[in-house]
Amino acid sequence: MRKNSMKNMRINGEVLRELAGIIRGEIKDPRINPMTSVVAVEVAPDLKTCKAYISVLGDEQSQKDTLAGLKSAEGYIRRTLAKNINLRNTPEIHFILDQSIEYGVHMSKMIDEVNHKEEEN
Repeated sequence: MRKNSMKNMRINGEVLRELAGIIRGEIKDPRINPMTSVVAVEVAPDLKTCKAYISVLGDEQSQKDTLAGLKSAEGYIRRTLAKNINLRNTPEIHFILDQSIEYGVHMSKMIDEVNHKEEEN
């Protein structure tokens, strides 16, 4: 199966949807920031591993705590994912911090500052 086949794209979408629901509604770990979102999911073609890109709105310590909380709840997340999605193999999930949204907000603020300074001149 090719990496970007239709089947793999459907599996990625379904895992993303279920993973976001599990993180948002079922995990009670206080370390996990309530403003955590799943940005993207890449399931390997053999369905053995999965990279979940996580975005956390908050400071750096909050991001580290959220990743630690998700890694400690990985077994529960995988078990719940296996119940909700009928796959041959339930992938082992690796959480990766994605800072692209935070970077975009930062760049937008910088552009606004430059525009504001030019309006004053």
